[in-house]
Amino acid sequence: MKRFIPGWRGLTQLFAVTILPLTVLLLVIAFGGVNMHQQDMRALVGERDERAVQSSAAALESELHHRVATITSMAVLASENLTFEEIFATTNDLAIDFNGEIAFLDSDGRLLANTGNDSFWGWVSQNAQSLSLASLSDRETVFSDPILDPNSGQLFVIVSAYSASRNVIVAGAFSPESLANETLSTTYPAGSHVTIFLLDKSRRLLFVSGVLEHATLEPNHPGVTEALQGGSGVLYVKKENTEHVVAYSPVESTGWALITEEEWEMVISPSLQLTQMAPLVVVPAFILALIAIWFGARQIVQPLQKLESKAAALAWGDFEAIKESVGGILEVQHLQMELTEMSRKVQAAQEGLHDYIGAITSAQEDERMRLARELHDETIQSVIALKQRVQLAEKLVKDQKGKQSLQELESLAEQTVENLRRLIRALRPIYLEDLGLVTALDMLARETSQNNHLIVDFQKTGEERRFSREEELSLYRIAQEALNNVVKHSKATHADLKIIFEDAEIKMEVRDNGNGFIMPKSPTELAPSGHFGLLGVHERADLIGARLEMESTLGKGTRLQVRL
Repeated sequence: MKRFIPGWRGLTQLFAVTILPLTVLLLVIAFGGVNMHQQDMRALVGERDERAVQSSAAALESELHHRVATITSMAVLASENLTFEEIFATTNDLAIDFNGEIAFLDSDGRLLANTGNDSFWGWVSQNAQSLSLASLSDRETVFSDPILDPNSGQLFVIVSAYSASRNVIVAGAFSPESLANETLSTTYPAGSHVTIFLLDKSRRLLFVSGVLEHATLEPNHPGVTEALQGGSGVLYVKKENTEHVVAYSPVESTGWALITEEEWEMVISPSLQLTQMAPLVVVPAFILALIAIWFGARQIVQPLQKLESKAAALAWGDFEAIKESVGGILEVQHLQMELTEMSRKVQAAQEGLHDYIGAITSAQEDERMRLARELHDETIQSVIALKQRVQLAEKLVKDQKGKQSLQELESLAEQTVENLRRLIRALRPIYLEDLGLVTALDMLARETSQNNHLIVDFQKTGEERRFSREEELSLYRIAQEALNNVVKHSKATHADLKIIFEDAEIKMEVRDNGNGFIMPKSPTELAPSGHFGLLGVHERADLIGARLEMESTLGKGTRLQVRL
């Protein structure tokens, strides 16, 4: 027996020197891989929830804007001397969004007509002053705080607008619970692990759905204060033995807060349990550890890294990047499928918004054309006739002071005609219709130079060719808005307007030597930072499929380029 002891010692030393350190290293690597896996999945789930809650808040905003548009349309119809019944009949298809019905009230809050829910609107009429429905100004649309119907016990929000010409208030009531249930069901289908909370600005719970549906939401619940202050993001909150992901985003139109909460381990717990059991298999530890590391790197880490880069591209509007498969384990593939579906819904929402903006832009141009025609056919002709009458009167008047007054009146009439013609050219670019884009841009540059303390140089490069009416009008309006911004905001002394015709594309550029400004990081930040004109330029470029590039440096000016 003694002769075998050194052999056992040698094996023990071999184990202690090689196998044991490798096993320990394997365990360290395995547990480290598990921890990294958890952190990556934790972060990815957080990013997914944050994007989902922002998308859902945007969907709620869209539905609220749709209801505002309906009430505004009815207020406009009210100014056309239609009866209330005719208005209700005209807007019957639009009124289905108001499950609390629609009513007309006078400026003192008395009920004039309604489509139903008599008991509720009777109560609203009696309490109109306390509900601030009788203090609307012209063209103002107001969301009320959630109102509890004393008859049905249901919460309603009233959207109201004032028609000054008829001195009536149009009001529509809808249930925030029904709105949330219909809007959020596509993003958060039944059976998901996500709990949704919708609160008003007084922290009253308007809607709750999900696995924690019967739980109470504390006023100081994580994310509530941040969302009510206009912020959006994600928080990780410890609850008992688990960690929950809390995502939050504001609904800015009404000052509401949208909160989602889920236990992030529920998304990945099966794969994590299997991964955590792997280090316990010590017998074939070394080989299995190598296999596990290889498998984890090939099937989990690399796909997650690819998915992370694609998710980052998705955040910048590249909807095609997320569709390319990254492979990996089934959970990663499912996660990519969810992100792909979410991107499809966001893209569909953006396309719908673009269609809506396109319709608004078209209606705006039609209204400009109508207004230009009326100014040309009626107002200018009247002023010209007035000028001719003044000229006739001037010949009949013998008094020198009277003649001088009439001459001043004639000069004023002539100046008014010129101002009206300049206004008509701004509303309806006749050079664009008759002579094309290049001539219209040339005249725009000249008129801007003549009417402002600004030198605008126009340059054309390449052989001119015509485009569709929509494309030429959009390019002209973009140049017009850009030069208006230079005049109003840049304090520039010189600007360049260039149009370059190439074989494959057309480029239009506006450059100035003004004071510049800080460019937002993405187009979504143009409206919050107050750059509504640039937002309109961006939307017009999108509508014709053009690429817009903007560069600005403080103290060195701004460059705007459109490539079609």
